[in-house]
Amino acid sequence: MEKNLLIHADNMDGLRYLLEEKGLAGQIDLVYIDPPFATGGNFTITEGRAATISNSKNGTLAYADVLKGECFIQFLKERLLLIKDLLSDRGSVYLHIDYKIGHYVKVMMDDVFGIGNFRNDITRIKCNPKNFKRIGYGNIKDSILFYTKGPNPIWNEPREKYSEKDLDKLFPKTDKFGRRYTTVPIHAPGECVNGQSSKPFKGVLPPQGRHWRVGVEILEEWDSQGLLEWSLNGNPRKIIYADEREGKRVQDIWEFKDPQYPVYPTEKNADMLDLIVATSSEEGSIVMDCFCGSGTTLASANKLGRQWIGIDQSELAIETAIKKIRSTGHNLLQDSNEWELVENLTPEMRLQAI
Repeated sequence: MEKNLLIHADNMDGLRYLLEEKGLAGQIDLVYIDPPFATGGNFTITEGRAATISNSKNGTLAYADVLKGECFIQFLKERLLLIKDLLSDRGSVYLHIDYKIGHYVKVMMDDVFGIGNFRNDITRIKCNPKNFKRIGYGNIKDSILFYTKGPNPIWNEPREKYSEKDLDKLFPKTDKFGRRYTTVPIHAPGECVNGQSSKPFKGVLPPQGRHWRVGVEILEEWDSQGLLEWSLNGNPRKIIYADEREGKRVQDIWEFKDPQYPVYPTEKNADMLDLIVATSSEEGSIVMDCFCGSGTTLASANKLGRQWIGIDQSELAIETAIKKIRSTGHNLLQDSNEWELVENLTPEMRLQAI
């Protein structure tokens, strides 16, 4: 793809344009979308600040979320079928949705992408606890449905730093230099009759029915490096230092609260998009958001060295996305050689360069 693209159009037209005119079938590595949630409401902007609830009576209409029920599911399915055609064999799609309609969306996505390509239903904590009077528990979360196109997607293992509580629990010991550590067994289930992992180490055999996890030579090397700790009864264990670990694996409950004062309705947390882009794409990958809204996905992709495509039919969304992209501070996209605004998707598919 020669340039990044921001497409001002209905996303069905935009997706067909990418397939038929730009020839991008099988070229996009990551799609994140935050479509309407079938709320039946309108979302507005007043004096540069977005309303945080639907059906606001004030401000300029940003978008109307009018489709509900079966019509909404069909609306999404038509777009996801085109998205699937655009995804590379190593591609992934993350669809952000809420608890009211999300279960129906998952069944539909199982049909489109195959239930075997379903990876996660990520719970995203979106806000602080609410005290609204209602029959039901407070709602502080929504969901992100994560699917891949095939069995071998791009995957850069995400890690997060240990908290002080994690360190106390996982690395409870401290050596004479003040380094936190824990120890793990150096034997595993199963006997190995003739291999290196069944031989004596320092005159000690592995427990009955088990074998050393590595050969005796490696155990000798660990011991010489001071990486084995011997218990009072002569049982060796491997030392694992906290400061040599990359952190803990990211789990499927995320706390990424949305901006308190969004510039566009339902604007999402930028750190969350950074995580998704970093995990499921590579430098130079094409990242697409065809409900791009304020452009948070595009800004993350740009910051992390990815190519990007954004589509939205709202003029306010396009204006907001342009401002956000230009303010990223990374590869400042002021130059018309860097990206294009695609408008007026007439049969001639006229391009207007910014």
